[in-house]
Amino acid sequence: MTILRLILGDQLNAAHTWFRAPRTDVQYVLMEVRSETDYVRHHAQKVLAIFAAMRTFAAALEAAGHRVRYLKIGDTGNRQSFAGNLALVAAECGATRFERMEADEWRVERVLDEAAQKLGLPHAVVDSEHFLADRAELARRFAAKVPRMEFFYRDMRRRHRILVDTDDAPVGGVWNFDAQNREKWPGDPPAPAWPWGGHDLSGLWDEIVAAGVETIGSAHAENLLWPLSRREARAGLAHFIAHALPWFGPYQDAMSTRSTTLFHSGLSFALNVKLLHPREVIDAAVTAWQAGTVELASCEGFVRQILGWREFVRGVYWARMPGYAQGNALDARRPLPAWYWTGRTKMACLRHAIGQSLDTAYAHHIQRLMITGNFALLAGCDPDEVDAWYLGIYADAFEWVEMPNTRGMSQFADGGVIASKPYAGAASYIGKQSDYCKACAYDAKRRHGGSGKPACPFNSLYWDYLLRHEARFARNPRMAMPYKAWAKMDATERAATLAQAADYLGKLDEL
Repeated sequence: MTILRLILGDQLNAAHTWFRAPRTDVQYVLMEVRSETDYVRHHAQKVLAIFAAMRTFAAALEAAGHRVRYLKIGDTGNRQSFAGNLALVAAECGATRFERMEADEWRVERVLDEAAQKLGLPHAVVDSEHFLADRAELARRFAAKVPRMEFFYRDMRRRHRILVDTDDAPVGGVWNFDAQNREKWPGDPPAPAWPWGGHDLSGLWDEIVAAGVETIGSAHAENLLWPLSRREARAGLAHFIAHALPWFGPYQDAMSTRSTTLFHSGLSFALNVKLLHPREVIDAAVTAWQAGTVELASCEGFVRQILGWREFVRGVYWARMPGYAQGNALDARRPLPAWYWTGRTKMACLRHAIGQSLDTAYAHHIQRLMITGNFALLAGCDPDEVDAWYLGIYADAFEWVEMPNTRGMSQFADGGVIASKPYAGAASYIGKQSDYCKACAYDAKRRHGGSGKPACPFNSLYWDYLLRHEARFARNPRMAMPYKAWAKMDATERAATLAQAADYLGKLDEL
């Protein structure tokens, strides 16, 4: 009897019960396949990092005595699909049973179900042993009505006994410190360096190119700056706790041309391929607070991202797929401007955020939400295109976490499942949270025309967006203030603002 066990590229969890001891009757298989590189165009560094981490993980399993079959992207016998390669390896090892972990993506789960049926072997699916909330339970809870994230987060705090006292009340007397965590970074304290040194993956990159994989962004294959092993991921976590977490809270919404990451952890890739477990990340932050090296506001703000938001969006995803992927509540149809793929725009904020993303496969959550996402929302870009862009360009992007953040929170295409209001903002928000506006070709304080610098597109597009969707949003109490401001605006000013928006919408590729 031989059990064939599949390990996906985002299932590199060394602590999984599968790997406690080598078994002669178990054959593990990992595979690099075109079916996963080609469903969207991925960033070169994303493909490199996932493949390199997979190879590192496979080597560690072999060194520990496990039987491992690894199919590289350029192997002659690679059939370039899960089903094809599973059939190949099953025949090679004489498999009598097939086992796999739950896939995190709905698409992959369906593909693997079909592959298992074709194999015709007894089949078992086990938990990935990574997340803190049970997927099936969340799907049931969220199927009819999705709670607001804040209430889900409080429940998770109580369930897992994190930052609560003996009476299940929050330590510090409040559940979140978000109001304290919105400061603009003045440049001091200095932002720490990226925690990982480079890997020379030139040989792997040659394999990827030779296989015909099409990518976006800069590969930097000779100096790839992503963690490829659990040891490296844990070192990055320690670096974050010591050097960035103390300042994460106040500056988590800040943006700057002077730093790519500011005080963000950069751990999302390691978490999403499961080199790190969310509980160990949370515990490290809480331990730092208990030791007095980190303020509660910073600790709680970070914990909320992992324990609250990350688990929450996974619940929404599995409760609402596959229909969630077709949501377009605002009937947005415009294509993404061409400069989303090049960074060549005169708007400084978008030029920096997109340029950084193309160069590093990384942007922090406010850049994604309030710069690239905000513009796509205001311009009415097709959420299918927005989804594909986000899923491809970021190293940490997997559909279960990307789609609710993009189609839901960022684009409001789900009609309010994730957020009670759209995250739309004009240049004033960008100016408050960043240094982008200082050296921009556009005037952040103007809505339309005039002499000198042209008006910032965010301003007129913001008001145009509100007017386009007035029937939907005007009665939303969280949207009352901007609609009141519009009503008080001079008629000539309103007309000029909408005319400016129409002009910009007609030439998005030129902005």
